[in-house]
Amino acid sequence: MTRASRLSADDWVQAGYAILADGGLEALKLDRLCRRLGVTKGSFYWHFTDMAGYRAAVVEAWGQLRDRDRSRFGALGDLPPRDRLAQMMASLLGERHWSLERAMREWARTDPAAAASVRAADRQVLDAVRRAYEDAGFTGEDADMRANATFAVGVGFLHLSGETPNARLASQRDRFLDVMLAR
Repeated sequence: MTRASRLSADDWVQAGYAILADGGLEALKLDRLCRRLGVTKGSFYWHFTDMAGYRAAVVEAWGQLRDRDRSRFGALGDLPPRDRLAQMMASLLGERHWSLERAMREWARTDPAAAASVRAADRQVLDAVRRAYEDAGFTGEDADMRANATFAVGVGFLHLSGETPNARLASQRDRFLDVMLAR
């Protein structure tokens, strides 16, 4: 059995994630995917009709990955609100996802399907963050405003992180949460 016959659609999606994280959407090309996986274009066409179908599969798979990650926020409900917020920020901006998250947000600027997926992710995050502020004793408009501000700052930290997440920004995130939870 050849390497190409053992590849799955998920192998192609994972390769796409790596390329997106390294070079952004412009780098997500069939030739580059084939080189990364060490296969011919025929292997690609075994799984996908064309690049549009492939890109749709990448967006869908990212949505599923994102949903799994965001669903873990519910398990944080027993933690104090400050700890919950810190863990949510760390997970969203941690090394595992930071570059892919940035790439998907860039992609969403030009692709309606990617934009819908990012918006769905953002709603889940905002809801979880709002609940944490409500659990910290903020009500209505205050919890909503703090959730929106925390989310916006989190996206800002994502873009400020540069090539790799760094300790300075992690410290700033912690200080930011202290400010947002102060009364």
